[in-house]
Amino acid sequence: MNKITMLGTGNATVTHIYNTCFTLQTSTTLLLVDAGGGNGILTQLRKADIQIADIHHIFVTHSHTDHVLGVIWIVRMVAQCKGYEGKLHVYGNDKVMRVIRTIIDMILAKKQLAKVEERVVFHELTDGESFDVGDIRLTCFDIHSTKEKQYGFRAELPDGTVLACLGDEPYNPLNCQHIQHADWMMCEAFCLYADRDTFKPYEKNHSTALDAGKLAAELNVKNLILYHTEEKTIATRKQNYTREAAQNFKGRIIVPDDLEEIEV
Repeated sequence: MNKITMLGTGNATVTHIYNTCFTLQTSTTLLLVDAGGGNGILTQLRKADIQIADIHHIFVTHSHTDHVLGVIWIVRMVAQCKGYEGKLHVYGNDKVMRVIRTIIDMILAKKQLAKVEERVVFHELTDGESFDVGDIRLTCFDIHSTKEKQYGFRAELPDGTVLACLGDEPYNPLNCQHIQHADWMMCEAFCLYADRDTFKPYEKNHSTALDAGKLAAELNVKNLILYHTEEKTIATRKQNYTREAAQNFKGRIIVPDDLEEIEV
């Protein structure tokens, strides 16, 4: 069974839920995508019953605080995990690699740094590069962010299922080839369009649930997952975001909670 576990679903400033990050898992492979903004990632992994020893692949979309700092904690835990077998592979663009390596070099102890050199492999990716993560075929793509260099990805799973992760900023048509007709599209929805005057998503270069629904229909994807949201409407988020996206998209819409599992 292929599944996504949403370790966090919130935007950068949330405090009642965790920052957006998730695992994509097949029967033989576990890929962690981002890790949130701190050691809260360790709590979320524990709650999801995912062991540090089972993490061997991390895809880091970009170097914003709420995506990259949790990666430092994963690297540290791998370095000090007794009996950790194999390698931890960290994938990201050149800016991501510089940020992670700089922080690690500045804050980890010498013994930990020695273990990092022994156990961690850093893969600097280029736009459009394809590579295998276990039995998952990944193709990364530059989302052409106006704020920070960021990569999304297209994942081809062993059973032929295609999942496209768009990152946490609005879609750029230059990436149509990677997303169109996908079985699953993961798309940020900072807030409801109905609440745009309150949360001001467009000023922050983000999308709404209404925008995501329109995009899913335009790209002819089958299933839509919305994430990276505000948290002030968390009690009604699932219902209201789904309703707004469904105004234009007639496929399946999932607005997950933290730690929710999604079969894909």
